[in-house]
Amino acid sequence: MPPIRVEVDGATYEDDVEPRLLLVHYLRDRLGKVGTPVGCDTGNCGACTVLMDGLSVKSCSVLAVQADGHDVTTVEGLGAGGAEHPMQRAFHEEHALQCGYCTPGMIMASIDLLRENADPSEAEIRDGLEGNLCRCTGYQNIVRAVRRAAGEMRRPAEERATAEEREATP
Repeated sequence: MPPIRVEVDGATYEDDVEPRLLLVHYLRDRLGKVGTPVGCDTGNCGACTVLMDGLSVKSCSVLAVQADGHDVTTVEGLGAGGAEHPMQRAFHEEHALQCGYCTPGMIMASIDLLRENADPSEAEIRDGLEGNLCRCTGYQNIVRAVRRAAGEMRRPAEERATAEEREATP
């Protein structure tokens, strides 16, 4: 079995893995990262989307050995110090989920979308999330959440911190 060394959500893991083991199964079964769901196992639905070196990948179409030497971020690794990532907060505030199954993949793909385009239009968001499917929401609230997070993420960090402090004060 080939050895791999991969950083997942800020922690380094060294393991021997079967050459055919999919990244999604490595994350879930070996590392306990169950926030990354197994959807279709064919790369069609996008529920298993994670970031590898900052780029979104469908973890059901990547072998664990291909992640060797790379940095993987799952939905569980977002946010700093236990705080929600702006995209997670926007999905919550805009009610951009119903059953929640596609949500981790949608969030991860949306973060990558904003990396490429910090201020996408509604059409650009829909186009950018084309490979991630949702059977429940109709996408309206997802698009609103991505727009909201885009605005939040463009604000300077100091301004965001001040706003969060004001919201936390009763």
